[in-house]
Amino acid sequence: MGTLTVPSTKPHAVCIPYPAQGHVNPMLKLAKLLHHKGFHITFVNTEYNHQRLLNSRGSDALNGLPDFRFESIPDGLPPTDNINATQDIPALCESTSKTCIVPFRKLLAKLNDDSSSFSPRVTCIISDGCMSFTLEAAEELGIPEVLFWTPSACGLMSYFHYKDLIEKGLTPLKEESQLTNGYMDETEINWIPGMKDIRLRDLPSFVRTTDPNDIMLNFLTSEAQRSKRATAIVINTFDSFEFDVLNGMKSILPPVYSIGPLQLLLNHIPQENEVQSLGSNLWKEEPECLDWLDSKEPNSVVYVNFGSITVMTSQQLIEFAWGLANSKHTFLWIIRPDLVRGDSAVLPPEFTTETKERSLIASWCPQEEVLKHPSIAGFLTHSGWNSTLDTVIGGVPVICWPFFAEQQTNCRYSCTHWGIGMEIDNNVKRDEVEKLVRELMEGEKGKEMKNRAMEWKKSAEVAASVGGSSYVNLDKLVNEVLLPSKKF
Repeated sequence: MGTLTVPSTKPHAVCIPYPAQGHVNPMLKLAKLLHHKGFHITFVNTEYNHQRLLNSRGSDALNGLPDFRFESIPDGLPPTDNINATQDIPALCESTSKTCIVPFRKLLAKLNDDSSSFSPRVTCIISDGCMSFTLEAAEELGIPEVLFWTPSACGLMSYFHYKDLIEKGLTPLKEESQLTNGYMDETEINWIPGMKDIRLRDLPSFVRTTDPNDIMLNFLTSEAQRSKRATAIVINTFDSFEFDVLNGMKSILPPVYSIGPLQLLLNHIPQENEVQSLGSNLWKEEPECLDWLDSKEPNSVVYVNFGSITVMTSQQLIEFAWGLANSKHTFLWIIRPDLVRGDSAVLPPEFTTETKERSLIASWCPQEEVLKHPSIAGFLTHSGWNSTLDTVIGGVPVICWPFFAEQQTNCRYSCTHWGIGMEIDNNVKRDEVEKLVRELMEGEKGKEMKNRAMEWKKSAEVAASVGGSSYVNLDKLVNEVLLPSKKF
């Protein structure tokens, strides 16, 4: 092994994701890219997720590298017996925003303690946009802080305008009936810069409350406004995909660097580089999914995965199941242990018998590999942002069933702006599932969506290639924002 770099010669980035799977994954990718560009990395999980990673990936999973270390801080929530589930999101938002700054400050002091630390002094903080309490610590130390917003640019722009929606009286809703009487569909929002053809129902779901004290509405309003204090903002997107909205951000936010899809930029790091072995899946992956896909014809399988947070009722699970069964198409369905609200996910035995020759049910899988597999023809998704980018990288069209947050916004863009998706009604029915799966796999609309998905795949590859917009923006982020002005 070569000689270690003297600690003081390296810039040191502390990376702290919001403690949910869809936030940890992209932050780890960004951390790997910065490590590859010469940064010492300290990656900060919550103690709860630190333990989950050890459980899912093995006791050595967080040993790290000499210059890529893992640390943890408490999230402020009471201990729980269930270590294999996403925590309650509103409780987590409230707890992290109120309790994490003190342990985070202590961690920074420990890292900067010359007498006991083997790391260089911290030179910058990269924090999730939903962990903006870290801004105070960066300001105290006089170092740059980049907020990494893991949603889409259209999602962040929507959150940034929650304040205006509240001031205009559009949210909280005046009465529950506005959720069902067409009000959400009919109310056009045509004043957000760079966002066209948007209705109130297409904005992130936390506007769908009648409670002025709603935790999520107030949390996102405040976190988005605090973004104005950041040195810069990073979004995992690419210029041509969200051009208008990225343009709209220029006059109202600090400098915004679009550096996605991060996965494609990571492909520039050689596989044998040790940093590539660091992983962040909080559930055990079942790689046999890929072996099963190898046995299938090209473009013959529907992939079904609702992400790491979505929960549904047992009735919705059954409607999806029979819709898939009745479509007569082959499918790979990921059913997390905690997918069904307050219950275990139990599929009817008749469904299992009916589909056993043409289905595989697993509890978690390496999604990026699955969506690049030639046998995958379409993706039934919750429209989370990481999943949307995975589907673009794979060139795969989608059927969208958004659950919460900005998934509604991503769904709208997938179906109307990007031309790669169709939406399932929230009140899911098996006939509609069957019809949309058949359209996706056999119909004209399915073919058009596939063509558009392949065009976006090429655009994403161009953005992440040497000289492409995302590749250049990552270099700019490092040189214009993250590197201290003194030369190393």
